[in-house]
Amino acid sequence: MLKIRKVAGVDEVGRGCLAGPVFAAAVILNKNIKIKGIRDSKKIPFKERISLSRYIKKNSVYAVATASVKEINKINILNASLLSMKRALKKLKKKPSVAYIDGPFSPKNIKLKCKTIIKGDEKITCIAAASIIAKVSRDRFMIKLSKKYPKYLWNKNFGYGTTDHLRGLKKYGITKHHRKNFRPIHNILIGKARETQ
Repeated sequence: MLKIRKVAGVDEVGRGCLAGPVFAAAVILNKNIKIKGIRDSKKIPFKERISLSRYIKKNSVYAVATASVKEINKINILNASLLSMKRALKKLKKKPSVAYIDGPFSPKNIKLKCKTIIKGDEKITCIAAASIIAKVSRDRFMIKLSKKYPKYLWNKNFGYGTTDHLRGLKKYGITKHHRKNFRPIHNILIGKARETQ
């Protein structure tokens, strides 16, 4: 039986991407868990992230939530990120006494004490654990989505604005999964609008 802490770590993944939803995870770790090498998920190799994610899930109460591209376009990426965090906290089967949030902002209208920690995924184990679960969840989503849209290489860049992704955008245009209020996508839309004038 898990001996659960009363603190939840919360982090989001995918804020800087040009495509796909933003993912967040909330994690309440087992008191006896021992994790070596846990840190910001972006600094962990892909296979190691998957292994760590499995281990964390077995030794925690966790929840994963998203905010869609449509929501990102409507309320902006910061608010969508906070919304995904709020949803992840609400989905937890056990309620923590406090939530440690990565970054300077916390979700609004939530009946829970929140503490924001800048670079929390490098300082607090439960936030780093949330970062890993969110990252693995989002990567798997983008790999699956890439099968329908192989020309953008989302299985490798996960929606970030890499050279290959930008090349795909210029050659094949945007999809419904691209964030229209992000500059590279916005510029393409403006260019197309000018062409039709």
